[in-house]
Amino acid sequence: MRRRDLLGFASAALLGRVTSSMARSTAQGRNKPRVLYFTRSAGSEHSVVRRKGPELSHSERILTDIGRRDGFEVECTKDGRVFDGDLTRFNAIAFYTTGDLTQAAKDGSPPVSPDGKRRLLDAVAAGRGFIGFHAATDTFHSKGPRAENQADPDPYIAMIGGEFVRHGTQQEASLHAVSSFFYKNVGVPSEGLSFTEEWYTFKNFARDLHAILVQETQFMKGDAYQRPDFPATWARMHGKGRVFYTSLGHREDVWTNPFFQAIAQAGLEWVMGKFDYDITPNLAEVTPRASQLKNAEGMR
Repeated sequence: MRRRDLLGFASAALLGRVTSSMARSTAQGRNKPRVLYFTRSAGSEHSVVRRKGPELSHSERILTDIGRRDGFEVECTKDGRVFDGDLTRFNAIAFYTTGDLTQAAKDGSPPVSPDGKRRLLDAVAAGRGFIGFHAATDTFHSKGPRAENQADPDPYIAMIGGEFVRHGTQQEASLHAVSSFFYKNVGVPSEGLSFTEEWYTFKNFARDLHAILVQETQFMKGDAYQRPDFPATWARMHGKGRVFYTSLGHREDVWTNPFFQAIAQAGLEWVMGKFDYDITPNLAEVTPRASQLKNAEGMR
């Protein structure tokens, strides 16, 4: 299926979901679910989370609009002290972050305290939903060489399910759907699709991942991608909490793409418990060599 056809399906599916979601929003009244969108950058700040003065960033505006359409409220902040407060008031926590969030940031935003990091992980384990976009895996890196898997990854990395290694030049590349998650819950056909994006590579995959979209590396350019296919969008459970991650979201035009918005909306709805889906681990079946960070000689 051509990309423009796929996006047509995505637009129609998203419109249908918006209509039903607006009805739910009216019925919910003041009891709307609430999402915390945390965009602090202790490392490199991406343009989609960069604010100009008091205005919300590009991604903050779009996620807020998705919430308005889908009947949930979004609270946007870069203030790490939020994790020292009452996290039970949020149904889900969304991250687009970089670096060690307990350290200083160039914008002067207050850091996450070590206790705040623990409280975040405890909140997810107790049942808060968590969704990570793009650079959320470039956060709280594990100890040890960047180009190697670790037996004992950072607790945050263990929660989100994978860790950023590096990326190459932005390019158009394909993702392959290996799960019917989006077909059943967004209405988009489970076929290949492509984006122009800054594509991340990963290590330290959790063994219990349910891969949804897989990065097809065969025709990608650059040393970073000379490795077997690996998950790029996935779901897992962390204790009682539902965790969803997608590597998409570097570029402004990706955030305005109807299919990406459908991914974000479906991910948020699932982590907040608006629908159920069988996320039986499938990593060994669909990407059996995902943890191989380089292609062995002669494998191409």
